[in-house]
Amino acid sequence: MADDFFDRFSGRGTPRPDAAPVANPRLTDPVGLQCLFEGPLALDAAEVQLALRDYHRDMANATAELAAVPPPDKPLAPDDEQPTLLGLLAWGRHVVKLVGFDSPMPAEAVEACVRPSHIDPAYKPLAYQHKSYVILYYAGYELDPMEQYVALAACAGAVAYFGATFVLNEIAHTAIPAPVLHPHEEDNGDMLAALRGLPLLLVYCGFVYFSVEGQSGLWMRTHGCHRFGLPDLAYHDEDGKLIEFTFQLFNNLFAYLRETGNSFVPDCRLQLDNDMFFRLRARTSEEWYLESEGEMLVAERIGPEEGKQ
Repeated sequence: MADDFFDRFSGRGTPRPDAAPVANPRLTDPVGLQCLFEGPLALDAAEVQLALRDYHRDMANATAELAAVPPPDKPLAPDDEQPTLLGLLAWGRHVVKLVGFDSPMPAEAVEACVRPSHIDPAYKPLAYQHKSYVILYYAGYELDPMEQYVALAACAGAVAYFGATFVLNEIAHTAIPAPVLHPHEEDNGDMLAALRGLPLLLVYCGFVYFSVEGQSGLWMRTHGCHRFGLPDLAYHDEDGKLIEFTFQLFNNLFAYLRETGNSFVPDCRLQLDNDMFFRLRARTSEEWYLESEGEMLVAERIGPEEGKQ
């Protein structure tokens, strides 16, 4: 059984509707989320499976398999990490790999996600003090990146019942309290729909703000939007007072692009109301702090005359 599990975890096997899940070997750069746990890792396959099935009616037949990882034959290098647990969580077309570590997540990675997050600063120390973590990788057969992320978020929400405090998206440089992904009364029993309706920049992509030496105000930018075939966006606010406005603006622009199928290109002009206009441009080579895994477009405020050209 163990050999069969590790084979299927590695993508060896033929997926069939009524058979044990097989990870998709064609996904070479899967999306992922990370869950931080306040104590030692203690996951039970039967309990995790029950939590998945209770999460949403579409997951009523979900399965959870967990297998301990044998200790390594040789001592690890100082920077190497050895997982202690592997898992496959699955339902329908979805398969999610779980890789568990009974040790803290690397501090730099946690800091990059937690520091710029919109979490109340009073709770951020809980993230830095975590004792173990799991990484969830999408390994299923759904092509839509939103549905992939929704499946990951559902698994994170279910696994979080067993001591997780925060859910991170390392690629997006963002973090949220784990209970955000638990079903709530206002979701009307349809948590998967609620996950699809989350602002893109909350957990699936990220929004950060920072200062640059020698420049006034704040830069604000997104991370991870290439996963959705979207450009990352950035804006420089001279006064540093438009963080919430820019967060909402970028979320609305991404929602518009996803709903319409339209795209933005350099020198595109945007009119938000009667007297607010923006131009989008490509980042310059000097703007190293705006490097992106995909396209990066910088929004600049312009006057009505230029905006209407």
